[in-house]
Amino acid sequence: MTIALNSPVAPNIAQLTKYLEQVNESGHYTNFGPLHHELTRRLEEYLGVKNLLLISNGTLALQVAYKVLGITSAITTPFSFVATTSSLLWQGVECQFCDIDRSTYNLSPAKVKERLFNNSNVNGIVATHVYGNPCDVEEFANLASKHDVKVVYDAAHAFGIKVGEQSILNFGDASILSFHATKVFHTVEGGAIVFKRTEDYEKAKQLINFAICNGEITDVGINAKLNEYQCAVGLTILDDMDNIVTHRAELFSLYQDNLAGLVGFPQWHSLANTNGAYLPICLNSEDELASVAAELSKNGIQYRPYFKPSLDSVFPQVKHGNLEVSRDISSRVLCLPLHFKLTRVDVLKVTSTVKKGLLCHAQ
Repeated sequence: MTIALNSPVAPNIAQLTKYLEQVNESGHYTNFGPLHHELTRRLEEYLGVKNLLLISNGTLALQVAYKVLGITSAITTPFSFVATTSSLLWQGVECQFCDIDRSTYNLSPAKVKERLFNNSNVNGIVATHVYGNPCDVEEFANLASKHDVKVVYDAAHAFGIKVGEQSILNFGDASILSFHATKVFHTVEGGAIVFKRTEDYEKAKQLINFAICNGEITDVGINAKLNEYQCAVGLTILDDMDNIVTHRAELFSLYQDNLAGLVGFPQWHSLANTNGAYLPICLNSEDELASVAAELSKNGIQYRPYFKPSLDSVFPQVKHGNLEVSRDISSRVLCLPLHFKLTRVDVLKVTSTVKKGLLCHAQ
C-alpha cells in the first residue's frame, strides 16, 4: 500500500453543496460576490490580519504585490519553489540571489545586508518562510528601514503561523499565501495577499479587476479574481481548519521525536508555532539521501527532494554571489509524507523505513 506524499483535503460535499446552491440562487458567480466577501472576512478573523485580498493563485499574488509596491529590482532566495523567482522574472523585475542560513534554510539577512551595501538600485526583498518556518522578520524590517526597500514574504507554506501572538502575515509590506489544493488550506486553486497599508490593498483590488474603478480604466491591470465556486470550497474547508492544523502539527512532532539525532531538521523560529505544512529532513550526504530514498521507494512511500535544485542552476541569468549553503542543502534534503489523511501508524512506518535506509548506508 502506497503512503502518499500529499493528499488534498476534500471539502465536505453536503456543506459545499449548500454554498454552491447560494451561488446559483444569487446568480453572482465571480467579481467580488457574496461568498468572496464572506471568505475574506472569515480569513481575516481566523488569521488575525487586515487588508487581505483573495487572488486566483499564489503566483499572481506575488506578481500583483510587486506591481503595487513598485518593486523593480529585488534580492531573493534560491531555496524556494520555482514561482518565487519565476514570478519576478515574468514581471520583468531584475533580481539576484543571496544565500540562505544554514540552520533555518531561510534567506540570510546577513548575506542580504552585504548585497544591499553594494547595490543601491535594489528596492525589494522577496523572502520565503520555507516550510512555514518564519524568516528573521525583525532583521529584515531593520534592513528595509535602513535601505528604503520593500519586503514581500512568500508565505505560501505559512498558513496560520504566528510569531508570538502576531500573525506572520503582518510582517513586511505584503505577504502572499497560496491556496493550491496541496496546501494546508485551499480553494483548489487560489491565493491571497495581505498588505500592510490599506492604500496598497485598494490599489491591488483595482488592478486584479483590469484596473477598473468606477467604470474608468486607471492603469494596466489584470484579471486575478477568485470566483465564487472556489470561495465555496474555501469556506467549507475553513469550517474544519482547527482539526486539520492540529492533526498535521501532531504528526510533525511525531516525526521529529522519532528521527531526532538521526537526520537534520531546519531550526525553527523560537517564538513560532508549527502547522505541519511539510516535513523536511536533511541527510548527511547525497549518498545517504540516495540510500534513504531507495528504501522509501521500495516500501511504497512517496517523498520529494524539496527544494531541489538550488534555483541558480535553473535561472543562470540571475546574478548571485556565493550560494554554497543553498546548493549544499538542496542536494541533501527531502520531504516525507505529511497531510491530513496520514495516520500515526503511517508516520511510524515512514520513520522506521528512514532508519532502515540510514542503517543500510552505514553498513
